[in-house]
Amino acid sequence: MILYSINKLTKKEVYSIFHYTGYISLLLGFLMLIPVLVALIYGETHYIMPFIYSAVLSIAFGFVFYRVFKSKGEMSLKSVMIFATGIWLIGSALAALPFYFSGDLSYLDGYFEAMSGFTTTGFTMYTNLDAVTHTMDFWRGFMQWLGGIGIIVMALTILSSPSVNIMRMYSAEGREERLVPSIKHTTRIILYIYIGYTIISIALFKLAGMPVFDSIFYAFSALSTGGFGMQNASLGFYNSIWIEIAAIIVMIIGATNFALHYTIIKGNWKEYFKDIETKVAWFLLIVGIFLVTVFLYNTSYYGHNFLLSLRYSIFQVVSALTTTGLQTVPPNEITVQWEGMGIFVLTILMIIGAGACSTGGGIKWLRIGILVKGMWWQVKSLLLPKGAIIPQKIHHVNDVKISEKLLKLTGLFVFSYFAIYLISVIIVLFYYQNVPQVMFEVASALSNVGLGSGLMTATSPVVTKIVFIADFWIGRLEIWPILLFIAIIIQNTIRK
Repeated sequence: MILYSINKLTKKEVYSIFHYTGYISLLLGFLMLIPVLVALIYGETHYIMPFIYSAVLSIAFGFVFYRVFKSKGEMSLKSVMIFATGIWLIGSALAALPFYFSGDLSYLDGYFEAMSGFTTTGFTMYTNLDAVTHTMDFWRGFMQWLGGIGIIVMALTILSSPSVNIMRMYSAEGREERLVPSIKHTTRIILYIYIGYTIISIALFKLAGMPVFDSIFYAFSALSTGGFGMQNASLGFYNSIWIEIAAIIVMIIGATNFALHYTIIKGNWKEYFKDIETKVAWFLLIVGIFLVTVFLYNTSYYGHNFLLSLRYSIFQVVSALTTTGLQTVPPNEITVQWEGMGIFVLTILMIIGAGACSTGGGIKWLRIGILVKGMWWQVKSLLLPKGAIIPQKIHHVNDVKISEKLLKLTGLFVFSYFAIYLISVIIVLFYYQNVPQVMFEVASALSNVGLGSGLMTATSPVVTKIVFIADFWIGRLEIWPILLFIAIIIQNTIRK
C-alpha cells in the first residue's frame, strides 16, 4: 500500500485514516437520504432513485472502510492532515453522484458543483438555475450548510475517538479557537450556535417576503457564506431591499468568529467592539462601501443615483468581504459596469476574506490585523531606543501575546496564498485573456466566495475547471494541510 511508504506512516495511522474516512462517508450517505423527502414533497419522483443509489454507494463504501480498518490509538499531526485533505476530495466525489445519476450534470461538473458546495464557494455548473428542481436546489444548499460548519467538525460532535485525535482533526480543518477546554464540547457548542442561527436566518428571510423553501435555501447559502443561488439573478431576482437587508445580517453573522458569537451569547457584548477582527472588518466595510459608492455614482450606468449606487455597493461589498458570493448585480454588469475601481475593491476584499473560525474563507481578518500590528511594532522598534520593550499583543476574545514565530507563520501563510493565487491566474490566462476578470474570478475561487463575472461556466475548458476545483479545496483547508500533502507526495516520488 502506497500510504505505508508515505513519509513512514505507521500501519496504525493508515488504518486510522481509512477508518475515519469510512465514518464520514457513512454519515454523508445517510445525509443523502434527506433530499429524497424533498423529492416526495414536491413530486419530483425521478430524483428519488439517484439519491438512493448515491446513498447506498456512500454507505457501502463507508461501512467497508469503517469496519475493516480499525482505529488503533492516536494519530500524528501529519496523518491527521493527510486525512483532512483526503476526506474533502472523497466527500465531494460521493456528493457528486446525485448530479451524475440524475443526468443533471456530467461527473466532472457534478464534482465541481459538490466541491464548490462543500467548500462554501458558490460557483455553479448549472447553465440555467431558474430551471433547477427543488430537490437539487435543496441538495446544493444543504451541501453548503454542511460545509459551513465543516465536514470534520460535524463528525466530531458524535465521534468517539481519543481526545488527541479530536483536537488534531479540529485544527486540521482550519480552526484553532476553543470555546471551552474540551474540543468535543467546543464542536457541539459550534453546532448548536449554527443551528440556532440557521433558524433565525430562515425566519428573517421569511419575514422579508421570501417563500418558505427559498428562505430555507438562502439561509443555508448566506449563513454558510456559500453563495449558491436558486435563480440566475441570485438575490437580485427578488429586487427587495428587505431581503437584501436580511441577507446582509445573515452574511455578517456567518463571517463572524464562533468564539466571538459564544462570548456575545454569554452576555459580554463589549467583546465584539474590542476584538481586533471586528475593527478590521468594519474598517474594510466602511472604506470599501465608500470607494465603490463614489465610483458607481460617478458612472452613468446607475443614472448618478446616489441611493441606488449605495444600495448596490453595500450589498456587494458585504458579500465579497464575508466571502459569501450572493449577488444583486448580474455577472455581465460586474464585468462591464464595475470594471476599474469596482472590480479592484471587490477582488481585494475577497482576498482578505472573513473572520477566523467562521464559515468564511480568504486570508482572514485576524491575520490581517496581526500583520498590520506587526508592521507598527517594527516601526516602533526602529524609533525607540535600543533595548526598549514593545508589548506585542492583540485583543481577540482575550488578550493574546503575539510571538515572533506566530508573526512569521502569518507572513508565510499570506505569501503562500499569493503564490497559489498567481499560479492559478497564470494557468487560467492561457485560456482567457481578460486579466481583470481572471484575477477577479480566481480570487473568488481561492477565497471560497463565488462572486462571478460570467467567466467560469459549464463550457469552460477542463483545465480551468480543475484549477478552480483545486482552489476551492486549497482555500477551504487554509493551505497548510494541502502543502504538507503535496510535499509528502513529491518527497515520496523523489525517493522512488
